Amino acid sequence: MRLDVVTIFPEYLSPLDLSLIGKAREQGLLDVLVHDLRDFTHDRHRTVDDTPYGGGAGMVMRPEPWGEALDHVIASGGAGGLPHLLVPGPGGVRFTQAMAHRLALEPWLAFACGRYEGIDERVIKDAAGQMPVTVVSVGDYVLGGGEVAVLVMVEAIARLVPGVIGNAESLVEESHEDGLLEYPVYTKPPLWRGHGIPEVLLSGHHGQIARWRRDERLRRTALRRPDMIALLAPGDLDDHDREVLAQFHADPPAVAD
Repeated sequence: MRLDVVTIFPEYLSPLDLSLIGKAREQGLLDVLVHDLRDFTHDRHRTVDDTPYGGGAGMVMRPEPWGEALDHVIASGGAGGLPHLLVPGPGGVRFTQAMAHRLALEPWLAFACGRYEGIDERVIKDAAGQMPVTVVSVGDYVLGGGEVAVLVMVEAIARLVPGVIGNAESLVEESHEDGLLEYPVYTKPPLWRGHGIPEVLLSGHHGQIARWRRDERLRRTALRRPDMIALLAPGDLDDHDREVLAQFHADPPAVAD
């Protein structure tokens, strides 16, 4: 998978050299290219912003450097198709695990990191005439710029690319994978500062452990994210699941007659 990131702060993306993402780059599983937007300016001050039309506070990123930067990204791909451009912003569609899975199947993603009051809207419109464009929000809050959102998205997407996670089983039963949060996990020692671990995990009974983990996922989701319970399909829950959720007055989906 190829990833292109356009930003005025290339050093902000340095964490992409670390951990699983860094190893995946070394192994050739990910090709990450970071482009400095200021390289596509033509004045001595390398200006990328200006005052907004209509007045108002803040500055808006100018379209000219963005147009040239995105043209450069597209041209650098040769005849290898077009990227899917993702523009982080609080006014976009919500980034979810399901979206991460869909994007992990694409060969080429590009990211446009806005700053200040955002990027001139004409840049989005012009780019959409050349390639797929999606404005994406990583949460219902406002960030200082798109770089941290790109780090979040790349981490979520790249780990789903085959080979990036060494043990593929680590991706099973994770939070949000099937509409539930992950169960609590424990390791050695069995007693720490007076805190033990659930006896069932020491039993060696795989069926009971699986049931405990399922129950804990249901309990944790009902307590922390009740909104997710309402989104489950009726077929996702058995009678025992519904009994567990009833303890927390959760509202599981109704079973059809």
